[in-house]
Amino acid sequence: MSQSLDTTCVQGGYHPGNGEPRQVPIIQSTTFKYDSSEHMGKLFDLEASGYFYTRLQNPTNDYVAGKICELEGGSAAMLTSSGQAANFYAVFNLASCGDHVVASSAIYGGTYNLFAVTMARMGIEFTFVSPTCTDEELEAAFRPNTKAVFGETLSNPSLAVLDLERFARAAHDHGVPLIVDNTFPTPVNCRPIEWGADIVTHSTTKYMDGHGAGVGGAIVDAGHFDWTAHADKFPGLCTPDESYHGVTYTERFGLAGAFITKATTQLMRDFGSIQSPQNAFLLNLGLESLHVRMAQHCKNGQAIAEHLASHPQVSWVRYPNLENDPFFDLAQKYLPGGSCGVVSFGVKGGRAAAERFMGGLKLAQIATHVADARTCCLHPASSTHRQMTDDELAAAGVSPDLVRFSCGIEGTEDLIADVDQALAQL
Repeated sequence: MSQSLDTTCVQGGYHPGNGEPRQVPIIQSTTFKYDSSEHMGKLFDLEASGYFYTRLQNPTNDYVAGKICELEGGSAAMLTSSGQAANFYAVFNLASCGDHVVASSAIYGGTYNLFAVTMARMGIEFTFVSPTCTDEELEAAFRPNTKAVFGETLSNPSLAVLDLERFARAAHDHGVPLIVDNTFPTPVNCRPIEWGADIVTHSTTKYMDGHGAGVGGAIVDAGHFDWTAHADKFPGLCTPDESYHGVTYTERFGLAGAFITKATTQLMRDFGSIQSPQNAFLLNLGLESLHVRMAQHCKNGQAIAEHLASHPQVSWVRYPNLENDPFFDLAQKYLPGGSCGVVSFGVKGGRAAAERFMGGLKLAQIATHVADARTCCLHPASSTHRQMTDDELAAAGVSPDLVRFSCGIEGTEDLIADVDQALAQL
């Protein structure tokens, strides 16, 4: 039976049987008992389904991953220990030493550093392109060894909207998948798979959890990309994996399951970035109210953006649902119901004035966090993006005076009053 996204938020992923727990159970166990070595051997050989060690899989995690998979409209999903781990796994599952990836330059600073520094040390090269680049510039970024395209639906913190269809088309023209980080909109406001994305990632720490209670990430595979049609590009999926009993993932699990199974049996096995069952349980509690909270986040974000846009002490405002925003048209296409609760703006007087403004806030809290039920703010140039040069900051759309203001679900008028009194102190 088909159901609304609202109902999936509440009841997706876990369907208890007669006499079973109504709430998702926390299976807080590292291991699982079997009656015979033969049975366990079948699990290790992927010939039977089940659990043997939580570093790879855990029932609680799979219930919650199943809900996120349903919300995004994918074929398979997995939880990770953080959003960083999710993005790392999603890319590293396809690319290795000597390979290349095209990525939008408008992405979270931590992800940029992961790609440009850490994964570069692993021999994977990234070419960063502006989300507003021309078709010619996008085309020129590809190489024969390109294995994927990466971008954020709505970039953190510059709030650039990725033209999903255009980037998906370019990726597919070159026989590679589009990986999209959908953290800010969540599937409530955008489902990138419907616009051509092949892999969707999340920092579940943000809106999905929504309460700052647990760090986590998720990867969802659309199950549409034909790895076998480009087998020479993706030998890890299309040829036997000698590190795992010679299994060929596309043959054993098909297009719907190959990507996530490989990421689980190979990457999770070796790197172990599993989300704890306790955090998965907390994440599910957040997901149950996601559809309700996102509406209030967006209401507050829109109100704060409109208020700041006419404030004499604010030099500029970025919010994709403002009519004069450069990404307004794309937001109307991909985010017609709202984008998120995050507003980026500049305080007149530059970096020093921005820091004084944040120090004057009473309701909003300065925190290295975003997309929380509680309003918080941050100065990215001196925190999340401080490892980037001025040129890299500019390419990412992060100016020195940028304040990232993440509207929670408090009363709208209270947030406006807090912003006004802090600006009045300048």
